[in-house]
Amino acid sequence: MRASRRGPLAAWAIVDLIIWAVALVAATILRYDLDVTLVDKDRLAMAVGGVAVIHLVLGILIGPYLVRHEPGSFEEVYSVTKLVAIVGAVVMVLNFASDPIFVPRSVPVTAAAIALVGMFGARFVIRAMRSGTGPHVDAKRVVVFGAGEGGRQIVRAMLRDPDSQMHPVAILDDDPRKRRLRIDGIRVRGRREHLGAVADREDATTLAIAVPSATPELFIDLRNRAAQAGLELLVLPPASELMGRPATENLRTIDLSDLLGRQPVQLDATAIARCVTGRRVLVTGAGGSIGSELCWQIAKYSPAHLVLLDRDETALQATQLSLTGRGLFEGDDIVLADIRDAARLREVFDAHAPQVVFHAAALKHLSILEKSPAEAWKTNVLGTLNVLRAAQRSGVSTFVNVSTDKAANPTCVLGYSKRLTERLTAGFARQGRGTFVSVRFGNVLGSRGSVIGVFTDQIERGGPVTVTHPQAERFFMLVEEACQLVLQAAAVGQHGDVMVLDMGQPVRINEVANTLISLSGRQHVDIVYTGLRPGEKLREELYGDGETILGSGHPRVSHVPVPGIRPEALEHHQGPPDDEALVLMLEHVGVAPTPAVRDDALPHLS
Repeated sequence: MRASRRGPLAAWAIVDLIIWAVALVAATILRYDLDVTLVDKDRLAMAVGGVAVIHLVLGILIGPYLVRHEPGSFEEVYSVTKLVAIVGAVVMVLNFASDPIFVPRSVPVTAAAIALVGMFGARFVIRAMRSGTGPHVDAKRVVVFGAGEGGRQIVRAMLRDPDSQMHPVAILDDDPRKRRLRIDGIRVRGRREHLGAVADREDATTLAIAVPSATPELFIDLRNRAAQAGLELLVLPPASELMGRPATENLRTIDLSDLLGRQPVQLDATAIARCVTGRRVLVTGAGGSIGSELCWQIAKYSPAHLVLLDRDETALQATQLSLTGRGLFEGDDIVLADIRDAARLREVFDAHAPQVVFHAAALKHLSILEKSPAEAWKTNVLGTLNVLRAAQRSGVSTFVNVSTDKAANPTCVLGYSKRLTERLTAGFARQGRGTFVSVRFGNVLGSRGSVIGVFTDQIERGGPVTVTHPQAERFFMLVEEACQLVLQAAAVGQHGDVMVLDMGQPVRINEVANTLISLSGRQHVDIVYTGLRPGEKLREELYGDGETILGSGHPRVSHVPVPGIRPEALEHHQGPPDDEALVLMLEHVGVAPTPAVRDDALPHLS
């Protein structure tokens, strides 16, 4: 490896010495108005030899022959310029100090300028020759979208890598100012609308989106255009995911995170550490998607004790395995309990005395809860009440209730039950010590039972993929992002309020389905529209009518005050529900057969 690096460096040293010699001769002849008879050839030869020695020594010590730079890079340009300037200055001083002088006094300056231009020109020619050696036999012919910095780097990486399996044939960009721009000889051929024609003319096989800040709308539009043109689609990840300069190996297939266009979450790590580090933390629903990810992220902040509570022993084992690499249920931090069992919760809270509680346990599937509203009542409402009471009794300082966007202007059993949990949490915030808040966000990609899993299963079976409505939109988050913002909300939560996470722009569900079908590589998977289900909205909302949206000090988290509800209003309905209790439950959550009950119709805390 060392010898292979020395070879090119030695070759460039020889080339640069020849350029210096030519520059000195040319500058001297120019100084005498091209009359070569006036040139002192012996002293000029001595000057050429002296410059060669000085340039070579300094070039090895401080210049481009010490470290191999990327051809044409800023580092190489800077190194060559610095070396030529220093050599020119040294030669000028030595020339002035000699008697008689070796060359006319203006020659070192003129020669240095000529040498610098010559060295840059030689490097440009060599780089152009390497770029023009032609693509690999099996290389993909790539149309690059984006003539910005990402596009420039990708085009150059394709051209300069002799083993690259990709070769750029054209560039597209929507900026009219970049029309006719060339990047290493590859020309901008138009806007995205010209993709089909350019791909046909250049016999392209692949479209590479080299815009790290691309929006979901751009991804969707280019994906559809690439599909129409029969092109494979590759994307350059966001800058936050790149290490160093973009390269061809960074290009990947489009995924759902591109469709969401999520931006990196900037956490206030200090505030989260104050909330979690060195404290006893308990997570309900720790075996679920949100709960398990919360546990994993909380563990990074070194709590004094992290208690995992769930009613599903298999899910608990999986979470413990992901945290410790062992799933043997050792220790007392793995707790099997049902939040419906108030006595068991009191026992757990007495034993562990948690200081911080994240309540993620819930029933969350809209359709099944529409058919079994009593189960939503027992788990989501009364179960949350049990956890709240146990937390208040044991003196918990921070309580975070994980809610859902369906609690904003609720129209379904799930939404109404979670709305009640927000109001119960606000009620307990007004009753005693500690910070009690709720966190509201939308669908989580990758969560167990999410639409992504359903679509994936349907695609694996060959379809059809069932979508409720072509215009149906939902808010989506990545599970890691959701849990990061839950931790942030816990750290900055306003007492009794609902913290609302920034979900970005809503995404059409049929676009998610189309993306998953495209990623699967399967052909002719149909999408069937089944119509909205009972209780389902065409478009979800993050804020309810009349809610006041306030800032929280974090750009991705806002909060809204909600009215508290007295737990005593629900108390006598605990235990197995009879018909009367079930009817009253339906009345509270606003589901037929009784009319919906507004927040201000429910008993409030004073």
